[in-house]
Amino acid sequence: MYVKYMKRHGSGAVYGKIQTCGRIAYAPTVYIIWRKYVRFVKITHCCHLPAKMVGCKPGQAGACIMMYDWQTMQKTHTSQEPGQSAGQAQSDSSTHFGFQTVAETEKAGKVAEVFHSVAQRYDVMNDLMSMGLHRAWKAFTVGRADVRPGMKVLDIAGGTGDLARAFAKKAGATGEVWLTDINDSMLRVGRDRLTDKGMLLPTAVCDAEKLPFPSGYFDRVSVAFGLRNMTHKDHALSEMRRVLKPGGKLLVLEFSRVAKPLAPAYDWYSFKILPWMGQKVAGDQESYRYLAESIRMHPDQETLAGMLEQAGLSRVRYFNLSAGVVALHEGINLG
Repeated sequence: MYVKYMKRHGSGAVYGKIQTCGRIAYAPTVYIIWRKYVRFVKITHCCHLPAKMVGCKPGQAGACIMMYDWQTMQKTHTSQEPGQSAGQAQSDSSTHFGFQTVAETEKAGKVAEVFHSVAQRYDVMNDLMSMGLHRAWKAFTVGRADVRPGMKVLDIAGGTGDLARAFAKKAGATGEVWLTDINDSMLRVGRDRLTDKGMLLPTAVCDAEKLPFPSGYFDRVSVAFGLRNMTHKDHALSEMRRVLKPGGKLLVLEFSRVAKPLAPAYDWYSFKILPWMGQKVAGDQESYRYLAESIRMHPDQETLAGMLEQAGLSRVRYFNLSAGVVALHEGINLG
């Protein structure tokens, strides 16, 4: 994941990028700045890194990366101690990537590869796969969100920007709608399409499990077809509740469990037609095989409703759409 940084040189500043698990930037301080919220990363080196090692992972050559919350000035849970590799800093637990079992530290990268691959053909494939129904599902979500002028809205895993665009129209000039995604390829497509339509919305690459926004900031938070790809869904849901104002609503639109009489036909379509279609249209069969598998591994309607309640949300309910192919879950943060 890329984050913006500002490297000080006397009274001047140079802007660039740092990659959290790739090259090490030789900047003493990396500032990550959002409206009303600032974090910074302090990078020190226990030894000098030779030029041939600029592609090494943090920790392999004594690099020390510390993240501090600007309000408490305390190190966050993402800090990495000297001599500790990126893999050691994370849990050794395993998780699923479709039907495969992978290390938790590997899933985000594998999901990223999928969406880097399909980003340019994402909307075309959505129309083909759902026969246009995804537009009706999103329209229903926008209606349930009931966004009003002046509201602040966060769209997580917003991809190509369908929901963000609809929310921005509802929130008006006095509102604030953020388009976010962990995948920069998807986000670029969404940002460019919004710009082409004359909408300049705040856009950020960020991880839903560690949202870079202050608590109680948004009136609405939405995530459409993104939760199933997250490694720690419980962490992500807790973060979504954290950034909601008291009385704010979370909306989760996601593939779910289809009605049993339709299951055989749905499985045939998912595992035979979707990969074939992905190969013909997007030139990528495996990404759409992962899509079918990830849907089967995602919690069913009742389980996900329980997860929203465990995250601290109240008045949780869900709506089955297209016989359960998709479900919209919603919950209220009562503070």
